[in-house]
Amino acid sequence: MVEKELIVTSKAGIHARPASALSRLAQRYECRIEIKKGDATINAKSVMGIITLAAIYNTKLTLICDGRDEKDAASAISRLFKRDFEE
Repeated sequence: MVEKELIVTSKAGIHARPASALSRLAQRYECRIEIKKGDATINAKSVMGIITLAAIYNTKLTLICDGRDEKDAASAISRLFKRDFEE
């Protein structure tokens, strides 16, 4: 299992477009991918789950990847966050 802290650096936060990009990226991997905010944990392969986190600018999230390709998934998702979802 791989856990990483992510910070939303996009001024717009995670709205529909970045949520969709994150979900599409997560779906490329076989491992279980979850994102945790406070007490809430969502499936990162679900656009609606991501949106329900209501992650605004500077929100701290925990990425949890568990499975065969967990390291690759965690790295790819971390890069997406660092690039502000390429917006």
